[in-house]
Amino acid sequence: MKTHIFPALKLTFLCILLFVILYPALIWSVAQLSENQGKGDLQNLGQAFTQAKYFQSRPSAVSYNGGGSGGSNKGIANPDYLKEVQARIDTFLVYNPDVQKAEIPSDLVTASGSGLDPHISVQGALVQVKRIAKIRKIEENKLIELVNQQAEKPLLGLLGTSKIHVLKLNLALDKFGEK
Repeated sequence: MKTHIFPALKLTFLCILLFVILYPALIWSVAQLSENQGKGDLQNLGQAFTQAKYFQSRPSAVSYNGGGSGGSNKGIANPDYLKEVQARIDTFLVYNPDVQKAEIPSDLVTASGSGLDPHISVQGALVQVKRIAKIRKIEENKLIELVNQQAEKPLLGLLGTSKIHVLKLNLALDKFGEK
């Protein structure tokens, strides 16, 4: 009996040490490296900004409906998809007449896989600066500084690309205008 109980107790205490203390401590330590120290992000859904005085979000295939995320199953050669993208390009150019078609980043005219992505590329924000500077009567270089301040760097400087959370940028833009 002793030959079975003592090894079982040792294994139990070893598992408790590993899975109740060490593993959670490791996961918690890794979470501390994230932007919100593992506390999550409550504003992690994309939103539509319809006023020209705001930075525009990435298009959504689900109309920003947080109840059900999803993208489009249309391939890049699908005529309907190409029409949608062209319509988005045309609309963007109407609101941003100083921008050339080749300067529009793809994330401003294509929906994300979830349809709820709250981020755009830094270039996607910078290409909108002229319009917003003109409407809000703010110097372009000050808006560029604001965009660069709001840029979220990749995790550990390696994983991913720099991006902009559009809601946070627009909130900072409103506060910037109050100064």
